[in-house]
Amino acid sequence: MHKIKQLPEDFIVKEINEIKLGDNGDYSYFLLKKKNYNTLRAIESIVNKLNINEKNIGFSGNKDKNAITEQVISIHKGSKKIENIAIKDIELKYLGNGNEKIYLGNLKGNKFEITIRNLTKKDIGKISNKEILMPNYFGPQRFSKNNHQIGKAIVKKNFKKAINLILETNSDYNEKIKQHLQKKPNDFVVALKMIPFKLLKLYVHAYQSYLFNKALEQYIRDNKLKINDKKNNYNTKLPIVGFGTEIKNNNIDKIIKKILKKENIGFRDFIIRQIPELSSEGDERNTFITVKDFKIINQDKDELNNIKEKLIVSFSLPKGCYATVFIDYLFT
Repeated sequence: MHKIKQLPEDFIVKEINEIKLGDNGDYSYFLLKKKNYNTLRAIESIVNKLNINEKNIGFSGNKDKNAITEQVISIHKGSKKIENIAIKDIELKYLGNGNEKIYLGNLKGNKFEITIRNLTKKDIGKISNKEILMPNYFGPQRFSKNNHQIGKAIVKKNFKKAINLILETNSDYNEKIKQHLQKKPNDFVVALKMIPFKLLKLYVHAYQSYLFNKALEQYIRDNKLKINDKKNNYNTKLPIVGFGTEIKNNNIDKIIKKILKKENIGFRDFIIRQIPELSSEGDERNTFITVKDFKIINQDKDELNNIKEKLIVSFSLPKGCYATVFIDYLFT
């Protein structure tokens, strides 16, 4: 079985963006290079070091913890000297200024350089003639421990269950939550608000991603899709379910309704009146995407796994697409 992320250096991600840089503007842009942090944790560390509000920092996507990643962040009213702050495993490089805050999704894609380990010659042979077209599933890092279950509990307005699941993850916010609930045992909405908003939103997005993956799996099965069949139409989109979802395709409508019935939810459940900013209108996502610039950079003996080979590969993916899904797909 192939292995990735045995070392942080095995998984290198560099953001592809089109930020306009200048000498003036309310926002300073920095290249954030990190390892051993996901982006939310890195931002939290920077916020604490600078003693500023989390809302002053913008970023376009949550990058992996077990990797070396580079992405651009914006800091409102920041200055070049910020690049000199000292935080373990975090580097900031000043790029310039501008008038636009960086927001989620505000990037073109990501370029990857990944070391795949624990391979046999047979494994390596599988990828030599592979079509570089992959099902556009959300990757496992989207879900982490309990993320989509927490998201479902929030959508279902079962805030007590959401808090209990969060406490099970041993989050950094457990102590604050417990202290609040000792004073007000049933005040689960305020307890949730003690968690950074971007993380709460990630929980809801994780549940929407879970539903999308279920729909894509069923869509592929229903249509008997095969990647090497040029007759298939791979331009179809499936909904990321939210309160504004409208489905015109009857076959897709049946798939979504079946999944929602099993989950016991409806589109309007994604209106969360108790925490309105968590409400989600929904979106669409491609069923398949093309992987660009795929190259095998190097093949060698695997020094971490006896009598096995390793490959170093590079490729680019559009924003919101997962390298882990592509690597798994290479060996199916």
